[in-house]
Amino acid sequence: MIKTVLLDLDNTLLNFSASEKKAISKVLSAQNLPCSKDVLKRYSEINDSFWKRLETGEITREQVLSGRFETLFHELHAKTASVAAAREMYEKALSESTDMVSGALELLDTLYKTYDLYIVSNGTAKIQDSRIEKTGIAPFFKDIFISQRIGYNKPSRSFFDACFAKIPHFSREQTVIVGDSMSSDISGGVQSGIHTLWFNPQNEKAKDIVPEYEAKSLSEIPKIISRM
Repeated sequence: MIKTVLLDLDNTLLNFSASEKKAISKVLSAQNLPCSKDVLKRYSEINDSFWKRLETGEITREQVLSGRFETLFHELHAKTASVAAAREMYEKALSESTDMVSGALELLDTLYKTYDLYIVSNGTAKIQDSRIEKTGIAPFFKDIFISQRIGYNKPSRSFFDACFAKIPHFSREQTVIVGDSMSSDISGGVQSGIHTLWFNPQNEKAKDIVPEYEAKSLSEIPKIISRM
């Protein structure tokens, strides 16, 4: 029986993709750069690749936050674009975003009545703090674990061990992580010996890592967890 539910934040509860698009569009417009669908898509690809390199320990968080703009501006031949200004505007726009994944509030309202809920996020602390506050979801959670404060990033065993140490009466057998990222959430859960539930609305195919459970929509999750 599950007692503890670890929930990823971006693209599991909060709609990071929508917020990202709005934030980078604002940056590109301010820098007088093209804001086409192709450019927006390319930025998203660059950003995702930088975060994945952070997950593996290849680069630092600081390199993520600046490097993604350096790479994009280089590809756009934007020699006069300001990385510092782009970063400041982007982070401010993200911190003010309130986009949520469809059904997220209903999911939290259902789960918190039965389980102890915790956020586990690799996002930048000040941005995540602001988004959590503005969306009003903090009261659903017993605690909020953000990698920048923990000192380790998902999917490392050290991140999860640090979180487990802060959870009263913690039991691996009674814990599940729910998230959209195979490389971060599911991989980390598998390595840490807890149950895994992959939120997969795009119906992607699992490759190297096999999640224990899978949900195409947030509405499926409570019933899946209740059967564990």
